[in-house]
Amino acid sequence: MSGMLSFAKCAPILAATLFTSFAPFTPFTIIQEAPKPSPPPVPPPLHLALTSLTPEATIAIGGDRRITTGGDAVWVLSRTAGTLTRVDPKTNTLGTPITVGNEPCLSVLSAFGSLWTPQCGAKALTRTPVPPTASADKTDKTEKPEPVKPPVTISVGIRSAGPVVSGASSIWMITDPSGALSRIDPDTNAVVAEITVAAGSNAMAFGDNSVWITSASKDTLTRVNGDTNVVLETIKIGRGPVAVAAGGGSVWTLNGGDGTVSRVDPKTNKVTQTIKTGVTGTDGALVVGEGSVWLSAPGFPLTRIDPVTNTLAQQFAGPGGGALAIGHKSLWIAATPTSVWRVDPRRVEATRK
Repeated sequence: MSGMLSFAKCAPILAATLFTSFAPFTPFTIIQEAPKPSPPPVPPPLHLALTSLTPEATIAIGGDRRITTGGDAVWVLSRTAGTLTRVDPKTNTLGTPITVGNEPCLSVLSAFGSLWTPQCGAKALTRTPVPPTASADKTDKTEKPEPVKPPVTISVGIRSAGPVVSGASSIWMITDPSGALSRIDPDTNAVVAEITVAAGSNAMAFGDNSVWITSASKDTLTRVNGDTNVVLETIKIGRGPVAVAAGGGSVWTLNGGDGTVSRVDPKTNKVTQTIKTGVTGTDGALVVGEGSVWLSAPGFPLTRIDPVTNTLAQQFAGPGGGALAIGHKSLWIAATPTSVWRVDPRRVEATRK
């Protein structure tokens, strides 16, 4: 009996303890994150006639041409005439043509105060000092102009004329299509090294302290160290490359054999993207700048690739094409068989029809 009384006395305390030991239940709601919006679809490429573009200037130079920019000038090489002609980017006017040799071809380079032109008719490389331009702010009108240095023809060690580039304080030239890359010292105009590269080497660019050489017959891109002259890597790319450029953190090749552009990461030496362009053939030019990758080839004077989406953005068809340079915030295009166009890249992007 006394035990039952003890339990009866303790029961209210136990009940109170049990009641206060559990927190009251609070209902809650599970909030799900809204799905992230998918990126907008990439618009289809615009295929337009070249005549839909309005050039900033039309420069009357025709024939087989190559174009380069350097310093305060744009230079147009004419293989047929054997001349280089200066275009003043301030006025878009032509200077007096300079004779540069026997069938200058393939490329023209402005570097080390000179213009460098391979000679297909002579199997040589001609170095022409850039002629001084008249200065409008000279106060002494009686001052005689500096004498123009004569051109220098470099033929020792050159078995065939090939394209040229500059980098690592040197001039680089493909001097034998069977697979020879020569390094030329601009102080002495002498070949100081010869590197064996792939047979069929046909185009070059310099970037990331390396020379990048394409082979049209091997479908490869060879990387040569600009300090040691050592071949670092040979990379398989698209078929029949005809041009190469370095820029935007990548190396790009225009592959005329399969109508593609290969994008190579110089950090890994791997192809990261293959972009279909439909541009085929054995001739073409490729430049990078002003936020895009630009191509020019016969029949398609201008094609624009968006490097952000790795897609063909715009393509302009016409009778010219094959030579292209970028500089002075402009594209310089062999737009027709008889003229070079100066085009604002922003105008290209804004042209929709």
